[in-house]
Amino acid sequence: MSNSADPDNNRSARVRFRPVRLLTVGVFALAGLIFFTSFNTAKGTNIRTDTSLLKLSDLIQERSHKNKELEEGNSGVRGDVEALAERDDGSTKAEDEKLDGLEKASGTKKLKGEAVSVTLDDAPPNATAKLPGYPEPQPNDLVIHQQDLQAVVNALWHGGAKGVQVMDQRLISTSAVRCVGNTLILQGRVYSPPYKITAVGDAEKLKQAVAASPEIQNYMLYVNAYGLGWKVEDDGAVTLPAYSGTVDLHYAKPVQ
Repeated sequence: MSNSADPDNNRSARVRFRPVRLLTVGVFALAGLIFFTSFNTAKGTNIRTDTSLLKLSDLIQERSHKNKELEEGNSGVRGDVEALAERDDGSTKAEDEKLDGLEKASGTKKLKGEAVSVTLDDAPPNATAKLPGYPEPQPNDLVIHQQDLQAVVNALWHGGAKGVQVMDQRLISTSAVRCVGNTLILQGRVYSPPYKITAVGDAEKLKQAVAASPEIQNYMLYVNAYGLGWKVEDDGAVTLPAYSGTVDLHYAKPVQ
């Protein structure tokens, strides 16, 4: 028997294994393409932790926190300026008293007095109708809306409030209570429920004005039917903070 291999058999073997080799090369080529595509997409960054991919809610909360710090700094500077101005401004005692009254009315001075607070909160997400004859709630029936907060603020002003605070911020004549989704945006800062509104004034008149408001009476239907949060409390003597934001008015101008 000859030890030399049959050339035809070797050729057949090579032909037989060629598809396997081609398949292996194809797999490696595909893997390389996937790696290149992934690298090109990530641009050298960690996709899971890249700060450019943070959720919008995180960015909003970060900006809200920054706005709070700026307001606190602005309040401190304003206090220093007022203290320097009061040293020798050449005004009479009567003029100083008039200015002090205007500042209190505008909300730029701290205000101390008897207070009433109203707290509103979303209903539980799995809430069902608590009273017979009411349909099962829709998602919008279970959350606090801008109109609900505005109704409480308006009722407190109508009841003779000398000053109103929403969450930890004092309201002034240009303050706007706005809701986006289930969050409150007030003077550049963002809040989540429960929402607390505090007013200084005659406690009984304030509570009567809240109870008499038609908008609040409509809200109370949802409180009783679906469990929206509602609480009115006498807070006793409290001190509302002074408004610390900008008091400049901004308005639109036509484009030339």
